[in-house]
Amino acid sequence: MLTSIRPDRDAVVLAVSGLLGGLLLWLLGLHTQGGHPFSAPWAALVPLTVMATAELLRRDAPRTALTVGTLALVADQFTRGSLATVLMFTDVMYAAVLYGTPAAARRLPVATLLITVASTIGFLAWFRKPEALLIGLVIGLVSFIPALTGVSVRSHRAAAESARLAAAQTARLAEMDRTQAVVAERARMARELHDMVANHLSAVAIHSTAALSIDDPETSRNALKVIRENSVEGLAEMRRLIGLLREGGQEEAPAAAPTLAALDTLIEQTNTNGASGGLVCTLEDARDPGAEALPTPVELAAYRIVQESLTNALKHAAPGPVVVRIGRAGELLTVEVTSAFGSRAGPTAPGSGAGLVGMRERVALLGGTFTAGAEPGVDGTKIWRVRAELPVREREMRE
Repeated sequence: MLTSIRPDRDAVVLAVSGLLGGLLLWLLGLHTQGGHPFSAPWAALVPLTVMATAELLRRDAPRTALTVGTLALVADQFTRGSLATVLMFTDVMYAAVLYGTPAAARRLPVATLLITVASTIGFLAWFRKPEALLIGLVIGLVSFIPALTGVSVRSHRAAAESARLAAAQTARLAEMDRTQAVVAERARMARELHDMVANHLSAVAIHSTAALSIDDPETSRNALKVIRENSVEGLAEMRRLIGLLREGGQEEAPAAAPTLAALDTLIEQTNTNGASGGLVCTLEDARDPGAEALPTPVELAAYRIVQESLTNALKHAAPGPVVVRIGRAGELLTVEVTSAFGSRAGPTAPGSGAGLVGMRERVALLGGTFTAGAEPGVDGTKIWRVRAELPVREREMRE
């Protein structure tokens, strides 16, 4: 509805400027033509005023503005004419292409080109003089060139809007990647922290409970000795992790990660911590000593799986053997830990189940397989088996 249209400031400025410019030219007696039916001086002011009104509609109602402006331009040809009327029409044509519908933006340049060509041929055939070509040139300058300019500006604006949307989409994707990276890093830190200190804290919990439950000075002394050793080692591990977080990756060389070569120390520590609970831990390493070195992520994952399995054995396993088996079959590294299944005599430390989740995540990140659960043993008793198969080639790991 035209009653709801509120012209913007640019439209008002153009309309007022065109109207005042036309009035100035009229006062000076400057006209574009003469000898027409309506040659009275005031007659040229009518198309001028109508064209100024069309300028007010250039953005909100470009089709209406173009229709009114075209009628005003035609009417201007029957008067002495005003240059301001012609110039305002070129802006109305430009705005009709720029702010009109996509269909209008496609059709107007073609239509004005056809009108220009047809008018040139018609006037040339009518007057049969070369000067008739100037009429076609003027028509092209007034209609086709403004329409072509509007198409160019509209295309550039559409390209700029597409680029802006693409940049916004890229920014959103980058923010999503950053969020996912933060979540992944938090999960990695949680696994690392759990694996580093859970073994020591489990031993502390078990032996402190034993010291409180069993009223025997020698048992209490041994328990306190184990508690102190695990507390010191756990504190050292915690300080190392905090130090890595504070450094923020400033050093190029990362801190040395535990490898399978340190399993002997881990087995010895488990035997010390589990002696009071009747656990005897042994290591069976069936790998070829001359085999190529394993990638660091595989070494670290295998070590953490063994470490967490031994921690779970300290907390939950019944008295009996705990066997750690390491093997390699082709391109797979096999890690297996078995222990007696059942309610172990004596106090146990509470568990949250985070250990199995962390082991499963480590294996999944490397593209391996992981199983854990109770199954029948060779002597009819139940055993708890943890088994992981890890690819030893980095190209086979998941990104």
